Amino acid sequence: MRIGIDATCWWSNRGFGRFTRELLKAMFKRHKQHTYCLFIDRQPTTEMTHQNVEIIQVTPSRTVTEAAGANDNRSIADVWVFTKATAGKSLDLMYFPAVYSYFPVKPGLPVVLTMHDAIAEHFPEMIFPDMKGRLLWKIKTRLALWQAKRIMTVSNAAKAEIIQYMGVKPDHIDVVTEAANPCFYPVNDPDIRAVARANANLPVDARLIVYVGGLAPHKNLSGLMKGLVKAIEMGGMDDVHLALIGDPNGDGFYSNFQCLQAQVESEPKLKDRVHFTGYVSDEDLVAIYSDSLAVALPSFSEGFGLPAIEAMACGVPVLASNAGSVPEVVGDAGLYFDPNDHDQIATALHRIATEPGTLATLRQTALDRSTEFTWDKAADLVLSYLEQTAEAS
Repeated sequence: MRIGIDATCWWSNRGFGRFTRELLKAMFKRHKQHTYCLFIDRQPTTEMTHQNVEIIQVTPSRTVTEAAGANDNRSIADVWVFTKATAGKSLDLMYFPAVYSYFPVKPGLPVVLTMHDAIAEHFPEMIFPDMKGRLLWKIKTRLALWQAKRIMTVSNAAKAEIIQYMGVKPDHIDVVTEAANPCFYPVNDPDIRAVARANANLPVDARLIVYVGGLAPHKNLSGLMKGLVKAIEMGGMDDVHLALIGDPNGDGFYSNFQCLQAQVESEPKLKDRVHFTGYVSDEDLVAIYSDSLAVALPSFSEGFGLPAIEAMACGVPVLASNAGSVPEVVGDAGLYFDPNDHDQIATALHRIATEPGTLATLRQTALDRSTEFTWDKAADLVLSYLEQTAEAS
């Protein structure tokens, strides 16, 4: 087949950007019988260069990752240049690894779309700062769903949310998976760990609880910090600090960084032990994961929870909300809580910090379970669904 792929998300630092990069690299390597036509809006990377990959570079006035955030939008002219570019190519199918960068394609061309979650529909006020953003998102997603032959998503929990909040029929949705990049593994060298802490401005001797992701309202970081205050009051937590790793500006998405910062400043128990690191490179992130007690995902919903798998591949357990996909992904490698119950959050934080036996068991379980998720498996699933869609069209 000649498979058109919108690869503009390749340069995003968000989870769907990593999904796009890792999935496509595995597809290029494992399924060389197909030709992949990548539609991009920047100079191609060396990882895109393969004999079976054709690069089509489009030149909008602004790149998709600059314009398609919660606080902005693409112009009709910029969307049209992508539509025109795909119309000029002979394709058997068009695949969008994320609805985020969707654009309409010519009638008759089968479309497969990855919808990572329905969080924007479930919690619109936590995703978009104003009604304009919600309206533009709704128009885009409805058009994408109308044109798509099939929908893919990354967990059964996300599938259920898409069915409930977007009205998609269950038999139109295929579930694929995500995984950790092979660069995530246990780093035991104390010097490498120390350098990573220094680069992220983290204290040398503190025991760390780590959060990785966007600093957005639906991530429930305010609730996590309220739980931390209660855990500190339970005792045995004097050297436990919280590292919030992520772009304070939201990387184009809604961020409540200033509210979180104000919460830290107003609470004496948090003031010197919550650290906003900003963006951290993968090289340092691997070491910080490995040097932490646990990774925390307190979100009200997650489509998959990629930081959980990355941490688990480093031998680190997960403290997570029992809502959304994370329990499905993490299994017995985590401790769970109701994201609205700060006492339950506190109990999970306190247990991981004060029960060495629990920590040791969860570390080994995390490492074992992480091996069940690979990008090769994800690529095989995606290609099988793309082939089935093309055959049925």
